Order: sequence, then structure tokens, then C-alpha cells
Amino acid sequence: MSDSAAHPREDDPDAEPVSDPAEADAPEPAGDQNRSTDGSIDEVSTGAESVVAALEAAGAETAFGVQGGAIMPVYDALYSSSVRHIMMAHEQGAAHAADAYGVVAGEPGLCMATSGPGATNLVTGIADADMDSDSMLALTGQVPTEFVGNDAFQETDTIGVTRPITKHNYFAGNADDVGDIVGEAFALSAAGRPGPTLVDLPKDVTLDDTDRTPGPAEAPAGSEPDPTAREDAVDAAARAIEDADRPLCLFGGGVIKGEASETAREFARTYGIPVTTTMPGIGSFPEDDDLSLSWAGMHGTGYANMAITHTDCLIAVGTRFDDRLTGGIDTFAPEAEVVHVDIDPAEISKNVHADYPLIGDAATVLDQLSAAIREAPDADEWRERCDEWKDTYPMTYSTPDDEPLKPQFVVEAFDEATDDDTIVTTGVGQHQMWASQFWTYTEPRTWVSSHGLGTMGYGLPAAVGARVAADTIGDIDRDVVCFDGDGSFLMTMQELSVAVRENLDITVAVLNNEYIGMVRQWQDAFFEGRHMASDYNWMPEFDKLAEAFGALGIRVDGYDEVAPAVEEALAYDGPAVVDFHVDPEENVLPMVPSGGANGRFALSEDQL
Repeated sequence: MSDSAAHPREDDPDAEPVSDPAEADAPEPAGDQNRSTDGSIDEVSTGAESVVAALEAAGAETAFGVQGGAIMPVYDALYSSSVRHIMMAHEQGAAHAADAYGVVAGEPGLCMATSGPGATNLVTGIADADMDSDSMLALTGQVPTEFVGNDAFQETDTIGVTRPITKHNYFAGNADDVGDIVGEAFALSAAGRPGPTLVDLPKDVTLDDTDRTPGPAEAPAGSEPDPTAREDAVDAAARAIEDADRPLCLFGGGVIKGEASETAREFARTYGIPVTTTMPGIGSFPEDDDLSLSWAGMHGTGYANMAITHTDCLIAVGTRFDDRLTGGIDTFAPEAEVVHVDIDPAEISKNVHADYPLIGDAATVLDQLSAAIREAPDADEWRERCDEWKDTYPMTYSTPDDEPLKPQFVVEAFDEATDDDTIVTTGVGQHQMWASQFWTYTEPRTWVSSHGLGTMGYGLPAAVGARVAADTIGDIDRDVVCFDGDGSFLMTMQELSVAVRENLDITVAVLNNEYIGMVRQWQDAFFEGRHMASDYNWMPEFDKLAEAFGALGIRVDGYDEVAPAVEEALAYDGPAVVDFHVDPEENVLPMVPSGGANGRFALSEDQL
């Protein structure tokens, strides 16, 4: 619909009245008279100013979004706010950037969009944050309340659409309450088990007058669960750990989200217990530690999966035991008694039966366990066996002279050229697996990826959010490296325009195999090699596209070009894209077939 059709000219005698009375009677912007010297709002005069005042009071520093009609009053209130706004190229990019910002900064990310298509474009990013328990607040514009339910222009039932993928969502009904609602939603997203929240903001509510300054951002009563587990349950779990011959720690994403990484490390080292992680738990335990077995699951290390298969006591902390970790539930940790620590009681025995359920905060419960354990388990032989598995099933790959560049080589080249605190973001696919397998992670909040939803296109907007977060918390010298596939990069590469506009120092390594590589791998393994809709040999030249956006663009075809390209890209002050043309037939290994047993992983293509 054109603007003239939506809003007829005032000098047209046959024109219908303006369909949005809130637009016709919109008050004049309040200007800066209600603001303090730092730009924050001292007194509010509209619902929109109350929204922004609530964000400022909650400590929000950055928002990612896309402007539009129904959200415009809030954007107007942001004009002089202390909250920095990053205008993204697409609303999905805004949600992913906000998600990654929250992962790196350790606080809720913030994204904004208008009604209708703006809100629905956020949905993928909200669902992604929901699956990965990432704290994030989404603010969406909505048509005026009197038009809600009438199929008005750019109307969508945002509350109905997002109810299944949010921790909670809110419809703001009046200007007096809207600020407190936004503050509550912000706080709730980080309370207990984190997750995304959403506030739907009708345009008349944000335009209406109010003198109600919102109070402090507080989650609803009961949102913060008891951090301590029951003492009798802790004592029983402690006895099981003491008696174990083959104990194994499994640290999940909840360890990182609960700021429990240091506690978890101390626990494992104190009792000499080998450690594996889930993919979301990467970085919770340093992978260069002798006790580390890296991460487990479908494409985890062979030695991690062997340890899970043979452990007699699995100490699982902050994991929901998803199917990419467990394979077949019947064959997962078949010899183990399971100690399961989680903040969310809904996760206990949902997938894997917990013999010793410990409901509480990860760090608090690990401290409880440490206090209750009287002596470390006798696990010398078990540690030796885990070391033997490391020697038997090393993470290696071949580099024949007559084959194209291997993607694993590229990942290792970047790892060697960067510091331990480098932030790695990825899209989803084979490149994601190689980035997690062949980079040595030693710190939490350095691995930023899409896990539960598996969202292609996550990597680049996540790099934008991660870069902004690092700069905001003062880590301006940290590198941010995005590993992307050609198919994944193509889905959200418009966000490169944001990186150029904001002069964000990020490096994008496109592992370009001209396939949706993971689909191709599965087609070869399970569909007799029929490459239906997975062949991407029509890919553009990404280095030239990067230059068109205003970024540095480099193309690499061979091994001798890798080191100079890595050095140039990392040294460039701004966004750089390196298009690495890698072996299109390279597969991700090891691999546990879907629903299979962790201990029966394939080490070569002919074993699939």
C-alpha cells in the first residue's frame, strides 16, 4: 500500500479521515526539557518516554532495531536517550545481535521492531533465544488499541505469535503502566533460568500522556527460585560421587549463564574428575586443561563420547540433555547414576532420568556438593583411560596436496593468530562444527552460536552484537571472528552494511564450499548421494560483495594464502570478509548418527 493510499492528502475534498486518530492528535515531542545532563529521562510526559525511562533505569545501554510506524513514538523518545541504538538492516538481525550482545555482556539484550512484519521478522531470533535460554527483551510496536483485532494495516497478533517462544510476554494497555511493564519484562528475562520476554506497545499507549515515572526494574515475586538444593539430596549425591570409580562432569550452558564457570573448574580440579561439555557449555572449562575431554554429542570428540558411554557417575550441571547431545536416550550414559543440577525443575528427568536431582543455582549447588564430599573418588585408572581415548581418537584431518583447502586448517590458523579472549560467532552448519572442534576455548562467553534452534544466518548479526558488547564493557582490543558458511552468510549478509556504518572491527571467515554442507553430508550418508537443493555452485564472489558494502574483501584458494589473509584481516581496522574456497567434499567427523549411541560414532564417511 502506498503512503497516499494509507493517508489521503488533506487538500483532497474526497479524502477519508485519517484512519489512525492517534496520528491525527499526536502531541508535540517533549524535547529535552525532561532530561538530565547525561541524556536520561528525569520526568516523563508520554508512554513512550516512560518506556525509555524504564530501560534507562534497568541499566540497558544498547538497543538493536529497525524503525517503523507503530514503534516510532518510542524511537522519538530514544532520540536524546542514554541508550545507544544500533539501526540494523533487518529485524531478524536485530534479534540475533541483541541475543549475542546479552551472551557476551552477561545482561539482557534489547531489540525493537514495529508492528506486523517488523514483529514477525523478530520471531526467528526470539525463538533462538528461547531455545538457548538467552536473556533478551523485545519491544514491538502495535496498532492503536481500538484497531486491535480489526486486521488494521500492519497488524499482527504479536502476543499470540510469540507466546510459545517467550518466557513471558505483555500487552501494554495504558500509558501509566507501560514503563513498569517494560522494567519488569527486562528484569524477568534475566531472573532464574534466562529467556526472552516481549512487550507489545500499541501506538496510542506510547503517544498518550502520563506523569508516572516508572520504578526500579524488578521481576515479579517468585521469579527468582531458591538457589540452594535440598540438603538430603546433596548428601545423597555426594555419597554417589565419593563411591564412583568412573566419575565424569558434564557442564552445560547453564554453568556459563549462572556465572558458575570458576566454581565448576575448581570442583572438577579439586576432585580430579574429567570434564566434558555440551556445545552451549563450550568455554565453561578450559579445553587445554588435562582434565578436559572437550565437548560431547553428535559431532563431539570421540573421547568425550566414550567417557559418557562408560562413566558410572555423571555429574551434569546446567544442561537440558537435548537430542544432539544424547543421541538415543536408551543408550546415553547407560552405566551411570546421574546427578543433575539445574535451576529449572522442569528439566529434571525430562529427557534423562536423574538419580540425584539437585534443583538450584549451579555455583551454589556445586559449593554445597564440595562441602558435602568427604573424600575425592578414587579415579586414577579412569583418568588414565580417558587419556588413552584421547590418543586413540584424536581430532585430526588430512591435507593432501591434490585436494582443496581444508576448512579445519582455516579455523586453526585464526586460533593461532588470536588471543584466548577472542569471541567466536558462527552461523549453523558444517562451519559451526569445525569452529567448535578445531578452536581451543578457554574462557566463558567467547563461543556465541545458535544451538537449540540451529539458525542459519546467526553468525554475522551475532558478530555485530558481540562487537558492540565487547566495546561497551571496555574490551575494545578483543578480536571478534565470525565463521560462516556460504549458505549461512547469504541469509543475513545485509548486516555487513551495519558493521561498515558503525566501523565495527569484526572479521568474517566464510568457509565457502558451494553447498549447504551439512545437508550435502547427510544426503551422501543417508539419501544415496542425491544432492537435492543443496548444491550452491551459484554463489556470488563474497570478497567483491564485501568491497561493495565498504568492507575489506579477500579471496583465498590455497594453503599458502591463508596466513597472509588472516594477518591482513585481523589487522584491518573495521569489518573484513575473507572468502575461503574450501574442499566441497569435506565432512564433519566424528559423527553420531541421529538417535544413535554416543559410543558408536563414525570416524570416516564409509562408517556412516
